[in-house]
Amino acid sequence: MKIVVAMDSFKGSLTSMQAGDAVRRGILRTLPDAEVTVLPLADGGEGTIGAIADHVGGTTRTVTVRGPLNTPVRAEYIFSQNTRTAYIEMAKASGLTLIKPEERDPFITTTYGTGELISDAVMNGAEKLMICIGGSATNDGGAGMLQALGAKLLDKEGRNIGPGASGLKDLCSADLKGLKGKDLDITVASDVTSPLCGPDGASFVYGPQKGASEEACQKMDEWLMHYAEISGFDPFEKGTGAAGGMSFALKNFLGARLVSGADMVMDITGAEREIRGCNIVITGEGRMDGQTVNGKAPYRILQIAKRYGKPVYGITGITGEGWERCLEAGFTGIVPLICPTMVTEDAIKSVEETAAEFSRTLQVSV
Repeated sequence: MKIVVAMDSFKGSLTSMQAGDAVRRGILRTLPDAEVTVLPLADGGEGTIGAIADHVGGTTRTVTVRGPLNTPVRAEYIFSQNTRTAYIEMAKASGLTLIKPEERDPFITTTYGTGELISDAVMNGAEKLMICIGGSATNDGGAGMLQALGAKLLDKEGRNIGPGASGLKDLCSADLKGLKGKDLDITVASDVTSPLCGPDGASFVYGPQKGASEEACQKMDEWLMHYAEISGFDPFEKGTGAAGGMSFALKNFLGARLVSGADMVMDITGAEREIRGCNIVITGEGRMDGQTVNGKAPYRILQIAKRYGKPVYGITGITGEGWERCLEAGFTGIVPLICPTMVTEDAIKSVEETAAEFSRTLQVSV
């Protein structure tokens, strides 16, 4: 029996590979003769670079940059000398996990550090950038990144605007003559389809998880609209609201292409080839609910598997509201953990035990 395991991360407890390896061990406890292939899974958010590292080659560079709160952080990216490509994960420099929950404040958090990563890659010879932009702590429309790359975003006094979303309210003009990166081949990986502004935009949809109140979301939406008007770009274009508008800046100021993060990872890892030749597919994430079928990575795996008539099971930390939609979409079954937990060591054990118990049902069907 050939089984493909493609688990997304269990945010806050397990990486994609930790979850996948635990499932593999559990399966082999019950089905020792099974051939189990573990594929990393990510959607452009936190952990994406780690998921593809073994497949893209290259070396890891670690640099000190400004974190979301303008304090120094150590952030890494991968650079492939052969392809002159830098693989950058925004969450490493500007991510929500870099700050304490009580420190979350998108009025002041900045993307400047991500711009510094890009700048370092350019200085080291990168001609292509693959930028994964999920998991951000920011809502500044990528303004901080642009400033780090040499753009001058000026207030009425001709001074550079301050960091964070609140800096955008003072924006009067933009001088892009010194902006680096416009001649690069840039691909942006994200599965967020929200526009920059509006009720479905960056501020209202993702602002609350970054520490914004309802009133703050309204203000930020207005400031981002002002930013778009001055820059002359469409604030309602699909996908430009990813990572607090980072995709807006990358696409419009630097000419980047926006692609599905999940599809990008699956292409790099050869997921379709592996699924085509297997008997059973197991995927999952920390929480499977009605949102899982709205383009999340496990759903992308399901879509591939359905093309080849493969049964697909989901192993998840917990099921949430609307999880039945996963079954309606085509999952053969959804299996919650026997003992849900956020503690990494305990989560690994629980995933392994759950996979072992679940594999007994597969053993009966062999």
